[in-house]
Amino acid sequence: MSDNTKTARTLEGRVISNKMANTVTVLIERQVQHPLLGKIIRRSTKLHAHDETGANEGDVVRIAECRPLSKTKHHRVVEIVTRAEV
Repeated sequence: MSDNTKTARTLEGRVISNKMANTVTVLIERQVQHPLLGKIIRRSTKLHAHDETGANEGDVVRIAECRPLSKTKHHRVVEIVTRAEV
């Protein structure tokens, strides 16, 4: 029997902006190997996420994919992993 429950893809990143209402901008950083040189380089992506938890700038959060909530918002904040030092 097949189970039709899907698990949403989760990512971890740092909040770089919380100036919008119920929305945070999360910076996702990853390390990839250069195809020719073999050197490890850092790549980053900025994503907008729906936030009901009240995350602040500098917090590390876990976000999950969800249905489109607006033109640019397709993720929601699942949990705050670590708080930023004040």
